[in-house]
Amino acid sequence: MSDTEIKLQSTLTCPECGHASVETMPEDACQWFHPCASCGAVLKPKAGDCCVFCSYGTVPCPPVQAGESC
Repeated sequence: MSDTEIKLQSTLTCPECGHASVETMPEDACQWFHPCASCGAVLKPKAGDCCVFCSYGTVPCPPVQAGESC
């Protein structure tokens, strides 16, 4: 495996309640919304971020990892 391998799993942490869950990211798209399984809040990207994984995840989305824009 190389250092440039795209990671498809990221841990999302809800900014409302702190609940963390490991999620699989879509390979070729950004995810703009994600419902928190704990409190029901709908996560949306922060200003300047392309998706919820770039805002609240431990790993940015695959397009960003590949050096592309979303």
